[in-house]
Parts: sequence; C-alpha cells; structure tokens
Amino acid sequence: MISDSFHVYDTTLRDGAQQEGLNLSVHDKLTIAQHLDDLGVGFIEGGWPGANPKDTEFFKLTKSELKLKNATFVAFGATRRPNIAASDDLLLRALQDSGAPAVTLVAKSHDRHVDLALKTSLDENLSMIRDSIKFLRDGGQRVFLDAEHFFDGYRSNPNYALEVVRVAAEAGADVVALCDTNGGMLPDELSQVVHEVLGMSSARLGIHCHNDTGCAIANSLAAVTAGATHVQGTINGYGERTGNADLVSIIANLQLKRNQQVLPPGKLEEAFRISHAVAEVTNVSPSARQPYVGVSAFAHKAGLHASAIKVDPALYQHEDPERVGNDTRMLVSDMAGRASIELKSRELGIELGKDKAISSRIVERVKELEAKGFTFEAADASFELLLREEVDGKRPKYFEIEKWETTVDRNPDGSVTSRATVVVFARGSRIESSGNGNGPVNAIDNALRSGLGNIFPELLNLELTDYKVRILEGRLGTGAVTRVLVETSDGNGEWNTVGVHENVIAASAMALADALTYGLIRKGVSTE
Repeated sequence: MISDSFHVYDTTLRDGAQQEGLNLSVHDKLTIAQHLDDLGVGFIEGGWPGANPKDTEFFKLTKSELKLKNATFVAFGATRRPNIAASDDLLLRALQDSGAPAVTLVAKSHDRHVDLALKTSLDENLSMIRDSIKFLRDGGQRVFLDAEHFFDGYRSNPNYALEVVRVAAEAGADVVALCDTNGGMLPDELSQVVHEVLGMSSARLGIHCHNDTGCAIANSLAAVTAGATHVQGTINGYGERTGNADLVSIIANLQLKRNQQVLPPGKLEEAFRISHAVAEVTNVSPSARQPYVGVSAFAHKAGLHASAIKVDPALYQHEDPERVGNDTRMLVSDMAGRASIELKSRELGIELGKDKAISSRIVERVKELEAKGFTFEAADASFELLLREEVDGKRPKYFEIEKWETTVDRNPDGSVTSRATVVVFARGSRIESSGNGNGPVNAIDNALRSGLGNIFPELLNLELTDYKVRILEGRLGTGAVTRVLVETSDGNGEWNTVGVHENVIAASAMALADALTYGLIRKGVSTE
C-alpha cells in the first residue's frame, strides 16, 4: 500500500488531455489508467463526470473494467455555482454519483478571477468552497482542492488567497494544491510563497505547475523542498499550451537525487516502458530528449565521451539508465572515435577482437560515408551491415538488384497509381517482379518482397513502417544529394536503414535493400 505521507497525483487523463492535437477515446483513457497504475502513482484524475459525457462513461466503466493495484481514482469538478445550495448543484451531484473515492474541486483563489470570471463576491466564493467540500465529505468522499491561479492571486491579494486555503482546510479538504495555472512562476519565488503559506496556515499543501517558463519540473521540486507533500503532473508533460510538469522527471528526481521513495519499490524501473507505452496510445511522438526516459537521454556521440564511458559510464552519465528502465546508446557518426565504434559493436553483439586496425578502419569508413551524406546514428541496421562487412571481409548478401523501374500515373478520375518493376538475382536465379504501392518507394518495396518471397518467405512478413527524406546541400562541388531513412518492422521489432544518392528513388532502393538484408539476418537465414 502506498504511504499517504506523500502523494504522486497524475492528471494526464484530464489536464494532459487538453493538449492541442491530443484526443483520447474512453478506451484510450482506460488503457492509460492501467499504465499509470502499473507505474505506481497514488492518484489518477480521470476527468470531469457530469460536465463531459465521455468522462461520465469513463467513470462508469472503471468500476467493471479496471482493477487498480496502487492508485485511487479521482473525479474532477468545480465548486457549486453562486447563490444555490450545494445539494441542488447538478455537477456536484454528478461528482458524488461518479463512485470515485476522491474528488478534486477547482476553486478561484485570485480575487480578480472571482470578480470577472465567477461574477460574484469574494465572500460568496469562500462560501462556495466551504459548502462544496462539506457536501462531498458528508457523502463519504475524500476531497482535494485545486486553488486555481494561486500564485498570481497571492501577488494581487495575499490575504484573500490565504483565506481560500484556510477555509478549504477547515471545511475538510485533505490537501490544498497551489496552482501556477498560467505557468509564470520561477523556482525561487514559488518556493518562498509555499514556505510563507505553510507558515501562516495549517493546511496540507500540494503543487500543480504548468511549463510556460520551462520551469514546471523545477518549480514542483522547489515546492516539495519548501514543504509540499502532494505533487501533481502528467506523464511526458502533456497539457495545454507548453504542458504540465512532467511527472516522470519529478518522480525520478525525487527518488534518485533526493532518496525520497515516492513509488512502490521496483516501479521506477518501469518508467521508460510506461512513458513510451502512453505515447503510443496518445499518438504523440515521444521526445527523444526527454530527461531520464527519452531515447537520447543516455545517448553519446562524441568520441571523447565514448572513451570515458568505456572506462566508467558515470564519467558522462548522471545516473545509471537502468534505474529508469532506459539504456546507454552509442551513436556512430563522423565524430566517433575507436571507443565509440567498439562500444557500439558490443551493443550490437559483434566482437571486433583485439585488432585495433579493424576499429580504426571502420572509423575512417564511417567518416568517409558521412561526408557523402550518410548518417548511421539513426540507421543502426545499415551500420551493423557495414560492421559485418569489415569484420568478415564481405558484405552479407542474399540478393542483388540488377535494375528497377518505376512509373507514376495520374488517372482520369484523379487517383494516382504507382507501379515498380525490379530485376534481382538470388540463389542463382534471375527474377523479374512487379508491385503496386502508395508511391514509388512503397511499390519498389512490394515488388522486391513479391519477387524474393518464394525464395525467402521470411520477407513476406516485413512491413515498411516509416520513410523520411532529406535533401542535403551540395558536397565537394557536386549538386544536392538525397538521404533516405527507412524504418522496417517484422512485428517483433523495428530497424532503420539509410541510402544516399542524387536520385531519391535510387537512395530509397538502397535503403530498402539494406532493410530486407537485415531482416533476413534477424531471421537467421543463411546467405549460402
């Protein structure tokens, strides 16, 4: 059971869902809630039942479809409307009827918002807070209060902002979360305000930060240092405008930097997996540079760094990436030295041996190819093929493309048809095949796999899952060249390959050939 002495409170399903371009179905919310529970957060804010039909359905389904092991579900809503009884407010009744064991009420703590947004008196706002908390408490629910725009309100009228905190605590709110709703605070001033409020009230304080100054994580940590024992945020920092405080980073910093155990034992190691699993559900590409759980968080490109990491990873890594479920990655580029190549080879399971000449030769070849436009830091599969060629003295070869031809036709009805014909040699046979596709590259991919499928049936399960094109500036006095990156999947994993040529289709065919070759290696197919 998670200790109640410190709360990790997730609001991805409500505040995070307000991010531009992020639209969650009820099924999405159920899936994300399960992931959040697996991470071990203490509270999951599910949405606003009564005000939003989707959220009403979500809370109804949680009773039958979700069995939480760690978290408590929280319904979100507002205090009663001005000048009516709490028991007559339909939205408050919907919160009561949601079945959620806890409710978070949002309330105005900035006098200007009371005047202009609620259009009521300051005293009536305090009564709304008091009555709403007591109504829900009398019904058996635990109540938290989000003091909206608290820090701006404290600047404007500190006495009134403090009165909101006092009234909420006396009415029975377990926590009063101070909200930096506009996200304009900096850590030093926010910490001072939290310290002052704790000194002038008996309330248990929480913190809810937005990232408009880029300080949401720092502000949340500053509030905890000042005495807040309830921290709110979202997975991956989802949220309106520039987002909410990233709960993953907050948790990792508290546990790894401050030795404050805020998740059940062993759960932090799930952070990388869960962060990326939630990103898949939201269909928002994860940030490679996200602290702790980004794929680049422990990635190293400079040869100097690689040399040091080979001696001791702690020389260029602030934490062991395994503590958050991540891993060290070595990037191969024209900045690489022998140490980078040796570490990357080991990562890929290829032993270079003690011959320094091999690694030196690979370094020079990588630099030569990158000068022509190749990039291997984003194309591990193509780099592994290069490694195998240098170590074994020959490139793994299952087939050879003799020629290819593509056509793209615009039909009278406005539709566009792409078709490709390829001629390949494989296992002593000359094969001609064709394929259609969504564009010439997809057509070549289908033609290759169609022609080679009888000899290598393993290729029929492969799928081109991503395709990127970049036009590079002219090099060495030549015209512009095109770099193509292809991502391929066999259903059990993905790999990336690269091709470079003046012609985009030729570059694509090169990357596709590498992709199919690597796919056969993954399947353990012999080149004989």
